[in-house]
Amino acid sequence: MKPDITLDISLREPKVKLDSLRKSGKIPAVYYGKKQASTPISISAVEFSKVLKKAGESTVVTLKSKDGIMDSLIYDVDRDPVSGVPRHADFYVFEKGQKIKIKIPLEFTGVSQAVKELGAVLVKVLREVEIEATPKDLPHTLIVDIGKLVNFDSQVLAKDIILPSGVTLIELPDEVVASVYEPKEEVVEVAPVDLSAIEVEKKGKEVKEGEEGAAGAAPEASAGAKPAAGAGAKPTKPAK
Repeated sequence: MKPDITLDISLREPKVKLDSLRKSGKIPAVYYGKKQASTPISISAVEFSKVLKKAGESTVVTLKSKDGIMDSLIYDVDRDPVSGVPRHADFYVFEKGQKIKIKIPLEFTGVSQAVKELGAVLVKVLREVEIEATPKDLPHTLIVDIGKLVNFDSQVLAKDIILPSGVTLIELPDEVVASVYEPKEEVVEVAPVDLSAIEVEKKGKEVKEGEEGAAGAAPEASAGAKPAAGAGAKPTKPAK
């Protein structure tokens, strides 16, 4: 059974400074609907956080004021970019019996034999699907049974989701919700060794060493030859 969620609201004057309102423990909000003009209101920041956690965006929230009550859905929430704390909220007010198209979050349950026994990797393709229902029939979440994933060819489609009474699937029936795939071993490629380059380099080195040996050898002197002057012989002493 769905929880009965009620939130007290107060009409807000457009001239009220929003910073002052937030410092007083409240946050600005608006409600509107198909036949309801946009109306500025203020709500308790603490109570709204509790309601948001319990209701999400797919459970009816009853707005209560001194003028009466209205059923609504939390349509949008603006959060502080740093703290994530809600700082503004939009409520969509609907009429009794009116059907609403809305995206409902998915909850994955069960055990996949492909994952457990074959080592497959589970892929959650969709996190929510669009449905249509009256507010009183809206589910908080939709259950996806991954037990249907028994091999690498298995898939869970949108049409496989069991819908509660009064709920119609708007999402494309053949849309893939979950699947598995076989992990592939990563192959490390090794660059081939160029043996011809090594051979050429080796031969070039041998030739160079041979050339160096030939150039470094001293020429043999002729037998009986005398050294030239200035090449190690002392000059003749002049006569007096």
